[in-house]
Amino acid sequence: MKKRLYILVEGEDDVRFFGRVMKPLFLPRYDSVEILPYASIKRVKVNNFLKSLSDMRNDYIFVADIDAERSVKDKKQLLYHWYSNITGSSIVVVIMEIESWYYAGLPDESLQKLGLPSLPFTDDLTKEGFNALIPPSFDSRIDFMFEILKSFSPVTAARHNQSFKFFFDRYHLEDPAALPPGPP
Repeated sequence: MKKRLYILVEGEDDVRFFGRVMKPLFLPRYDSVEILPYASIKRVKVNNFLKSLSDMRNDYIFVADIDAERSVKDKKQLLYHWYSNITGSSIVVVIMEIESWYYAGLPDESLQKLGLPSLPFTDDLTKEGFNALIPPSFDSRIDFMFEILKSFSPVTAARHNQSFKFFFDRYHLEDPAALPPGPP
C-alpha cells in the first residue's frame, strides 16, 4: 500500500530543486509527494505538523542546510531543540547549501556550454560562491537555476557532492536516465 511523502525544505530554491529533481524519483513509491517550505512558518506550527504526519503514519523528509554548524550532528541537535516532534532518521542535512547540490549535478557538457568551471567537489560551495559563478548571460539567479535543472544529472551530483550522495543512497534512488530502456 502506497502512502504520502512530505519533503519539508527551507525555501523556494529548495522547492524548485526537490520538485524538479527528487519528486519524480519518489513518485513510483508514493500516492503523492508534497514539497513544503518551512522556513517562513512559525516553529510551533511546523512542530505540530510533524506530529500530525507521525500520527497519520505518513513519511517525511526534513531537509536543512548545515549553515554555520560545525557538523551534521550539531545541526541535528539544533533541529531537535527547535522541533521536539522531529524524528532523527527523517533529517537530511545539505552540505553546504542547496546551491551546492544544484551545481554538483551539472554534466561536463553543460558546464562547457555555459562556460563554467568543473568543480571536483561542491561540498563547500556556498550561496555566495554559487552566485559568483552565474554567467553574465543570465538575467537572474533563478533563470540560472532553471537552466541547471534542465540538464541536471543525479548520478553526476552524487559524484560531486557527498551530502547529495548520502541522500541519493539513503533513499535508494535511481536516475531514470541511467536505467536501461524498457520494452517497446
